Amino acid sequence: MAENDLLEVDVFEVDELDREVRIDPNGRISLSLIGSVQASKKTISQLETDIERAYGEKYLQNPEVSVFVKESAGQRVTVDGAIQKPGIYPVSSTSSLLQVVAQAGGFKEIADTTKLYVFRDFDGEKLVANYNVKEIRNGKKADPRIFGGDVIVSFSSGSKIAMRGLREALGLAGSATRLAVF
Repeated sequence: MAENDLLEVDVFEVDELDREVRIDPNGRISLSLIGSVQASKKTISQLETDIERAYGEKYLQNPEVSVFVKESAGQRVTVDGAIQKPGIYPVSSTSSLLQVVAQAGGFKEIADTTKLYVFRDFDGEKLVANYNVKEIRNGKKADPRIFGGDVIVSFSSGSKIAMRGLREALGLAGSATRLAVF
């Protein structure tokens, strides 16, 4: 679990202690009676045990606690650049690059689909990989798995921007010529 994850804490048969809590920037959650509990970088089982121990020390006899991750900041990716709907999107454990691009509405007309970059933090190191979507779509390359926290950036194609500008210029020039002939 990580900062900004939204957790549901359920204390069996003590509804007054049930809470939805978000992990704060210090990696902690705050619960009734026991106060602040370290939550980030722990498994669900570890956090349940810590909460049970804290409630059991002073307040409850043999408490049973269940923790559910309702929303995980680590299960989202950022999609930016020459994409129809840049933004932050949820991913699952099986999400692929093309699925995430589709979630974001696909590429803009000016996108260079041979230059789609995935930035990933791995053990404190920033990694970057370039993917050619044409090769993935043609089956020449595998559709890579995307992980929570990845940043996907699609760059514009200089030649596509130039062609669009030329089409627009010709369209304006053509209409101006027609007006002049009139």
